[in-house]
Amino acid sequence: MSTPLLQDPLHTLTTLLDKAIERALPERNLLHYLPKPPVGRTLVLGAGKAAASMALALQKHWPVGCELSGLVVTRYGHVPKEQEGVNNRIEIMQAAHPVPDAQSVLAAQKMLALTRSLTKDDLVIALISGGGSSLLMLPVEGLSLSEKQSINQSLLSSGANIWEINCVRKHLSGIKGGRLAQACSAAKLLSLCISDVPGDDPATIASGPTVADESTCAQALEVIEKYQIKIPPAIIAALEQQMLETPKVGQMDLSKQELHIIATPRASLEAAAQWAQSQGLRAYILSDEIEGESKDVALVHAALAKACSKGLGPFVKPCVLLSGGETTVTLLPESGTVFGRGGRASEFCLSLAKALKGASDIWALAADTDGIDGVEDNAGAWVGPLTLSMAQEQGLKADDFLHRHDAYGFFQAIGGLIVTGPTFTNVNDFRAILIL
Repeated sequence: MSTPLLQDPLHTLTTLLDKAIERALPERNLLHYLPKPPVGRTLVLGAGKAAASMALALQKHWPVGCELSGLVVTRYGHVPKEQEGVNNRIEIMQAAHPVPDAQSVLAAQKMLALTRSLTKDDLVIALISGGGSSLLMLPVEGLSLSEKQSINQSLLSSGANIWEINCVRKHLSGIKGGRLAQACSAAKLLSLCISDVPGDDPATIASGPTVADESTCAQALEVIEKYQIKIPPAIIAALEQQMLETPKVGQMDLSKQELHIIATPRASLEAAAQWAQSQGLRAYILSDEIEGESKDVALVHAALAKACSKGLGPFVKPCVLLSGGETTVTLLPESGTVFGRGGRASEFCLSLAKALKGASDIWALAADTDGIDGVEDNAGAWVGPLTLSMAQEQGLKADDFLHRHDAYGFFQAIGGLIVTGPTFTNVNDFRAILIL
């Protein structure tokens, strides 16, 4: 098989990422799920990295002359330029991610206040996307903001998976885990979600503020014990006495609630695969639900790519292997850092580069589809046959950077970062490995 895509591997990889992101943009997906305006008013509430762009898309397509108001909160810098300086009918707030700040609390308080005057004639449209757990944060009584920040930071660096993290978050929150839905119970509720979680479970996306929660106080305590998360004794006691239990299915009027997932990791992987195939390049989707330590997931991907390179296994080269999901980076005390620089996509690439050992026919890219990998300014990184040799020429040892969880520093030094800026959507990890 011969294709022009193989002549510029990096361009091919970045185009695949672009196609995945385009498929998940709110402007493309939200219109199909908008209802008719209600008899009463329409209140829009939202949280997540895509919340502002979802609100923009909704306003563009809402019937002229029909009442519309509300509030959404997104990450700092994740407001599309089209909304800057515009008299939006939906208020846009910005808050911190991945560790919440005072704006996160203020947004939650204002949102709950807006629900107090709802009636049976009204409609609430909830715009939910990944990142909402941090951006919409209301500590339960007896828990301070600083304590909640410390708990959140500990969970993120513990190696816990997203379900475990959100289980604790829900039970320590006055708005997540279905509590926002309870506050909206007087009106009809339509939730439109962009999934950033393996399995697309709406109860996990942004900790499910509008979804009944099946997790329990007992399970939250198990997670806390498993990862040795420091929680104030009074809160532990409240969990043990089930005083912080979240709303369950039997406690909600589901006949007044509707939910749609409008964009998913799988759909984005399929969009990338379809583009590759349209250009004459074989594409294989491994999975959109891959979890585990980034560095270990990279070793599995490297093994598959090397086998394909040798003509072994089920994949026929030239081809691209695609995958998604949500990996983790566990920060150990001896790493000497609170947060690694660069995030899980960059760490995946660093571990992958080590395992590939400069393979001459394998190129790869990993990025977070929201455009921000961890807490730095890059979406991810890319790997090619010369990645390790370029680092060695500068005296950089991949092992040292991997131990410090400083993949950002490694790839910054050799020009291997992928920088997109905020994409205004979020369907989690995107990985593409090109075998020539």
